[in-house]
Amino acid sequence: MSTTLSTETTVSTTVSATVRVADAEVSYDRTGTGTGTGPALVLVHGTGSGGSAVNWGQTLPRFTAGHTVITPDLSGTDRTTDDGGPLTVEGLAAQVIAVIEDAGTGPVDLLGFSMGAPVSAAVAALRPDLVRRLILVAGWAHTEGDEYLRNLFTLWKQLGASDPAAFGRSVAMTGFSRGFLNAIGREQVELLIPNMPPTPGTLRHVDLDTRVDIRGLLPFIEAETLVIGATLDITIPVENSRELHAAIAHSTYAEIEAGHVVFFEKEDEFVELVGGFIRGGRA
Repeated sequence: MSTTLSTETTVSTTVSATVRVADAEVSYDRTGTGTGTGPALVLVHGTGSGGSAVNWGQTLPRFTAGHTVITPDLSGTDRTTDDGGPLTVEGLAAQVIAVIEDAGTGPVDLLGFSMGAPVSAAVAALRPDLVRRLILVAGWAHTEGDEYLRNLFTLWKQLGASDPAAFGRSVAMTGFSRGFLNAIGREQVELLIPNMPPTPGTLRHVDLDTRVDIRGLLPFIEAETLVIGATLDITIPVENSRELHAAIAHSTYAEIEAGHVVFFEKEDEFVELVGGFIRGGRA
């Protein structure tokens, strides 16, 4: 257990746990001040072996004052062990379901980013009893038939196997908008390059990215849903978020003018949008 002071009077604690799912030992963290009265907020990370630490390290504290925040690290991340085989959306969804049940906090508000968006959508479709509200950020429903996505993820697989530095540069270039990269400058941009190395786990995620197809699950989502698209997204173009919204009943839609990692570029706008939805429903 680790404890950090967020203000003079508020203590946020993080408790780590694991849960067995099939052949995987799935790690997750549970963070909060102990004062939240609403449903737990589960944040599901995107592609990358760094998992929750990389995706949510900066933004998570913005939600802990009013919520218990649960962050699973799915197969392919450094903290979760399994047999190393190919991943499926349904298999990762089963891991999120097991974490929610193990934490004993359901029904939850469930937010999935990038690869975590189709996984979270699958959780909501397969176990509607566990999801109160669903937030899908910079996600997509299918790769097959989208030549842009298919080629981008295929390029990442090839660069990951042959040129790790080029892989990191490609991920950084597509992960953030041109304006954001120019604003932070060359020194900071170069520091982004090694943030997502092409580890075997990351490349398992990328392989899954090439095979995503949740179109058959979308009609079964019952939770009130907010889909957030990033208008400057070069990884998952915003049209994919618009298509998710169109396919999900009870969904509303919002856009933020930012690149793929929207909660880095426009953190305040992102937190306000998500917070308003989980507090009061439709954005």
